[in-house]
Amino acid sequence: MSIGDMSGFSMLDLFRMEARDQARVLTDGLLRLERGEVDAALLESLMRAAHSVKGAAAIVGMEAVVRLAHAMEDVFVAAQHGRLALDASGADRLLAAVDLMLALADAPEGEAAASAGTLEAMLDALAAVQRGEAAPAAVSSPVPASAPSPVLPPEPAPAAQPQAAAEPAPASAPALSGAGEDLLTLAGQARLHAGQLRPWLDALQRYKRQQRGAWDAVTRLQEAIAMHGDARLVELVELLEQRARPLRDDLHRIIVDAENYERQAASVGARLVDEARALRMCRFAEGVHGLPRMVRDLARGLGKDARMVIEGADTLVDRAVLARIEGPLNQLLRNAVDHGLEAPADRLAAGKPAAGGIVLAARHRGGMLAIEVSDDGRGVDPERIRRAAVARQLAPAALAHGLNQEELMEFLFLPGFSLKESANEMSGRGVGMDVVYEAAQRLGGSVRAESRPGAGFTTVITLPLTQSIVRALVVDIAGEAYALPIARVERVLRLAREDIRTLSGREYLALDGGHLGLVAASQVLDLGTAAAGDAVVVIGAARERYGLVVDRVRGEQSLSVQPLEPVFGKLRDVAAGALLDDGTPALVLDVPDLLLSIARLLDQGATLNAGRRDAAAASGPARRILVVDDSMTVREMQRKLLAARGYRVDVALDGIDGWNTLRGTDYDMVITDIDMPRLDGIGLLERIRQDPRLHRLPVMIVSYKDRPEDRARGMEAGADYYLAKGGFHDATLLEAVHDLVGPAQPGGGEPQ
Repeated sequence: MSIGDMSGFSMLDLFRMEARDQARVLTDGLLRLERGEVDAALLESLMRAAHSVKGAAAIVGMEAVVRLAHAMEDVFVAAQHGRLALDASGADRLLAAVDLMLALADAPEGEAAASAGTLEAMLDALAAVQRGEAAPAAVSSPVPASAPSPVLPPEPAPAAQPQAAAEPAPASAPALSGAGEDLLTLAGQARLHAGQLRPWLDALQRYKRQQRGAWDAVTRLQEAIAMHGDARLVELVELLEQRARPLRDDLHRIIVDAENYERQAASVGARLVDEARALRMCRFAEGVHGLPRMVRDLARGLGKDARMVIEGADTLVDRAVLARIEGPLNQLLRNAVDHGLEAPADRLAAGKPAAGGIVLAARHRGGMLAIEVSDDGRGVDPERIRRAAVARQLAPAALAHGLNQEELMEFLFLPGFSLKESANEMSGRGVGMDVVYEAAQRLGGSVRAESRPGAGFTTVITLPLTQSIVRALVVDIAGEAYALPIARVERVLRLAREDIRTLSGREYLALDGGHLGLVAASQVLDLGTAAAGDAVVVIGAARERYGLVVDRVRGEQSLSVQPLEPVFGKLRDVAAGALLDDGTPALVLDVPDLLLSIARLLDQGATLNAGRRDAAAASGPARRILVVDDSMTVREMQRKLLAARGYRVDVALDGIDGWNTLRGTDYDMVITDIDMPRLDGIGLLERIRQDPRLHRLPVMIVSYKDRPEDRARGMEAGADYYLAKGGFHDATLLEAVHDLVGPAQPGGGEPQ
């Protein structure tokens, strides 16, 4: 930080910033020392860190911190001279002293004075360490009052789970991040505006070519007149040439100047983007420096020994991305310690070192940020996931039996999924994984898990490098440009019509030993009857993997993302707006929404040649019903049952999908489940009743919940009919629909 940057801070502010920096040095060094990395250079760095804090505290008159830092310095000097060997117990007390140092530095003066008793106890403990004596009674290490609480709370465990004191971020960090975001947006706009000069320059070049043609015509006219010897005409043509020559020369000069300006503007815009992006970036280690301490303390509280290593510490990461992924990383590391790593005795019996290993790695891969959390613990048995999926009715036994390991891992990210087998057993790997998945989705990334039963577990999170500039695949759909975040695109294929197969009414390609369902992008986005092209963009993963057929693929571009105006609300299948390199506006598609829309469209029997989702149904005045249910089996059964009676039926995969569908299409009735992800049926019903356009729409609830209180809750929310799936019969559903909206065709008869 420059002198100018410091002008807004008091001496006390500067001291606190230095105390935090030196606390980081002390914590990292003590963890290395505890791992056995004892050398003269390490002890020297620890001693100098304590000495620096002591000197800085003396300048601002913080006598308590001076005494504490001096006691720590004495311990390190004794270790340097070989008078003591620091063990885990000594490291515990020194780390507690670091926590107390931060608490004293950040506490108001009155609170610092109230900590006198704690300070004296800590000084006694450090003196005992210096003398090589056994540890005295436990000394508490207060967490600074300003320390932020963890984003994700730890799962309860049998033993205490101590957590390292969190270091508050410098006061300037939020302002720096916000300023960096604004600058990056403006820099992106400057680069795009520079790019918009190119069409104007191209127009000038066309004008120059037209002018050259006119000039050639004048020259030929001059030659023809000279042959006939008409002096008056020769004079006039020469006058025309004299007056036109400056125009030609001026145009040439203007074009040269404009091209120079365009090159300079493009260069400045690109440099502005790079500099603004650098302002937003930080080293990966800066955002996760407190996690090794957390892992170490949590493991000790559980009677385990864990050693965490950070790889790719110098990898540059967007500060905003790192801040939003810190909580999920915390959860993954807690899972690794709590559920992954075995007890020391069990590890030794399995032929492993007593201390478990955890690696947190970050690297740039294909223009994206890849973060991996891996451990060498017990891993997850895929067969346990298979049994749990069947037991929780998440997949039929026949389907679950055919799933490979990659597909089974996807269950770990479902909300509430757990591998616990009894009420008394600690929950398994699924706890908290859905939160990790949702965080990655919100950031436009993806997450996957890999298990090595008996040998370890790895979670890989892939994210955009920054949230303001997205690497995207630009495609044409129905003649318009759209962008898909490259992190959500698996591959691009060329579609050969002879390779298309049909199974159960659905079109697909054979790919990687499986079936890739095909759907025209123009149909998904409701863009009319434009014919699908011959390019396929593969999106999704495992069971939700589809081929989106587009007109053509333009290629990859780095796009400056612009949020949509709030007045539009959340548009279905759309995440943001952007300007392409040539200045053309484009919509950035929301891939998670897109996957839901594709699944719904395929449920309705869409084909690549269909101009509408259901042309036959659309041709008549049949009543239209929306079925909202996250179970594919229930959804399809209700759709077929109602369609067979002549109703037009659309489907939605959960409450949010249903709400988005209702906002764009008129329906005569809604049939909804209650328990669904993202937005349950009660929440959907409440939104319908509060909407001025939809509040009179008939709504039927069809749910497994059949208790009186469940029925009362549904009816109080405004349901017109409540039907239990447990006692479900075809006739019951049809009669209820007929009672609420009448027959499929207005004027028709009773249901059969």
